[in-house]
Amino acid sequence: MKKYPLLLRPVSKEIIWGGDRLRREYNKTAPFEKIAESWELTVREKEMCVIADGEYAGVPLGDYIEAARRSVLGYCGARYDRFPLLIKFIDAADRLSIQVHPDDAYGLAHEGELGKTEMWYIMAAEEGAKLVYGLKEGCTVEGFAKAVEEGRTEEELNFIDVHPGEVYFIPSGQVHAIGAGILIAEIQQNSNITYRVYDYNRPGADGKPRELHTAKAIDVIKLRTKEEIDAIRFSTPCRFRESDTCEILASCEYFTVVRVKTAPGVTALYDSCDRSFASLLVLDAGDDAEIECGGEVHPIHKGESYFIPAGTGEICVSGTAECILSEVN
Repeated sequence: MKKYPLLLRPVSKEIIWGGDRLRREYNKTAPFEKIAESWELTVREKEMCVIADGEYAGVPLGDYIEAARRSVLGYCGARYDRFPLLIKFIDAADRLSIQVHPDDAYGLAHEGELGKTEMWYIMAAEEGAKLVYGLKEGCTVEGFAKAVEEGRTEEELNFIDVHPGEVYFIPSGQVHAIGAGILIAEIQQNSNITYRVYDYNRPGADGKPRELHTAKAIDVIKLRTKEEIDAIRFSTPCRFRESDTCEILASCEYFTVVRVKTAPGVTALYDSCDRSFASLLVLDAGDDAEIECGGEVHPIHKGESYFIPAGTGEICVSGTAECILSEVN
């Protein structure tokens, strides 16, 4: 199979809390008005990216991978039973539900699917925007369960102000929620298990309250300190080195994520080795932004997503660009 940076056509999702920034600012399209999520790298039966350019234009990404397997996934990517990553843009015009994700053991036992550890990169946030990140200091799981039962859920949540450029690592078991007015790039395990514990008593698209999964949510909550979360976030040796163009955002059991930032005269070189495929998510790009691979130059644009097969070779990012690069471990 020919290897080159594959531009992907994403999968858009309509959810009640979505906004219109992805359409207005990132050139996303959908048959509905408000795009809550744009799944930029997804290989799932009902949500599948399609290759948008080059020799394989029009081919579902899953078919391309199936034809080559280890050759394009790399030896780290090929060790998983299913494609291991799911990467999204999320536009929260309104608050998301209070939720938690199980770990792998619980997810497999109860849902037949792996659990979810994820990471958020804050692309934009309105003044005063907040996230829910864990429970209030001193609140126990039992105390939280009682608060939920008594209708006092919000009293025991840890609300924090957020700002562009911040990173929030969310291991399985961490109570969390995106607040209104926040735009996020999310890197996560390829799992769609979400246990909602509270949804502000609002109706869903059908006018009925959205389903809650309170008992399971309480089952999987884990309380951790910031130091314990950071230890998980950086638990795996990273092959990248910090530099003026590269910032390591996470290197955990499931993925490594780095932020790549270039400017005129400042380039970043990425070696696509046999270890893993990569995702290149373009957060911002000037008219001069491009990637060069195998002697071919590809202009890149804000909002684009590329699948870089393992073993593609050296890739140079140049011009004015800010990207998120993700691999699996």
